[in-house]
Amino acid sequence: AHSRDRRWNLRLVFWTFAWQVAQAGASCREAIRQAQAHCKGAGRPLPPERDSPYCQARGSLPLERLQQIHDGLCAEAQQGVAVKELWCARHVVVVDGSSVTAPDTPANQRAFPQQSVQKPGCGFPILRLVALLSLATGMLTAWATGPWSQHEVGLFQMLWESLRPGEVLLADRGFCNWGLLAQCLERNLHAVFRVKGIRRSDFRCGKRLSRNERLVQWRKPCPTAKTVSAQEWALLPEVLTLRLVRCQMNIPGFRTRQVIVVTTLLDSQKYPPEALSQLYFRRWAMELSLRNLKTTLQMDQLSCKNPENLQREIRMHFLIHNLVRRLMLEAARRHRVPLERVSFAGSLAAARRYGEALLQTRSQRQRQALLDELFATLA
Repeated sequence: AHSRDRRWNLRLVFWTFAWQVAQAGASCREAIRQAQAHCKGAGRPLPPERDSPYCQARGSLPLERLQQIHDGLCAEAQQGVAVKELWCARHVVVVDGSSVTAPDTPANQRAFPQQSVQKPGCGFPILRLVALLSLATGMLTAWATGPWSQHEVGLFQMLWESLRPGEVLLADRGFCNWGLLAQCLERNLHAVFRVKGIRRSDFRCGKRLSRNERLVQWRKPCPTAKTVSAQEWALLPEVLTLRLVRCQMNIPGFRTRQVIVVTTLLDSQKYPPEALSQLYFRRWAMELSLRNLKTTLQMDQLSCKNPENLQREIRMHFLIHNLVRRLMLEAARRHRVPLERVSFAGSLAAARRYGEALLQTRSQRQRQALLDELFATLA
């Protein structure tokens, strides 16, 4: 509202940027040609041919508007979640971390310095990324970015407000520490972490619940955690009562046969070891989401030359990922197939081709028939 209708207006820049990210590696020149063809067909003035006006307009996209679109999409998908799509009637959020590289410019190097072991001029700026993913919808709901030197647990401290009471936080052993478990309990959250360390996975300690379960007590470590403030650390309890569970992973093709997890879910009747084994297996599948972003959408090497535009590029990659995941979720719901069996790369390829066909339809009936065929193809 109240903005000038330029050649590169907000709507055209947004959809051109989205198209460019969805093509996985398309250049700015190709994106401009796509926008010119669209404007020519719609009878609108053509945007300039040079890259600079498009890149400047892309740098003016308001981050708050992109965040609003992202939040609206995630909320809409979450509202349609049925009870059978939940794990033991609980929402599960997976936390995972990764890293991406950025162009070697002075601005990017100042914000995201390269590794200290590399000589100046021989490396690239590295961004560390921690993301929250919904197990029921597969969507990336929140994230935090920082320099390579910042630990993933420290970045995760920025995401507490994105978690709701009663949810289950699922993570690998990189996030398994006493402080995170205590913080989850303080915020009325539950946690399922893979155990890190031989001493903590010792089944000779604690109270025996069954052959694969132990009720153990973990005492607060003496040194204060670097990722938690001293005031908050002092308010955490001295002892945590947790459940140690040995999960059997007898899955063909998997090298790992046994995983030991620690959880704040103490009810072994409501949350048996078999359910926790299934849950941790699904976490492995959710790890592919970041791989899809980095490989299928080619996010492993970003292209923007300053930190502000890097944030816009990251947000647009996440938005395209969630839009494709929304198509996958709709196909799984309509045809009653497991969501994890729907291919992300296949869904992205189908969405590109069917999107072109949808633009050429002349009636609502043809458009609906194409949409029905798209969901059937994805399923």
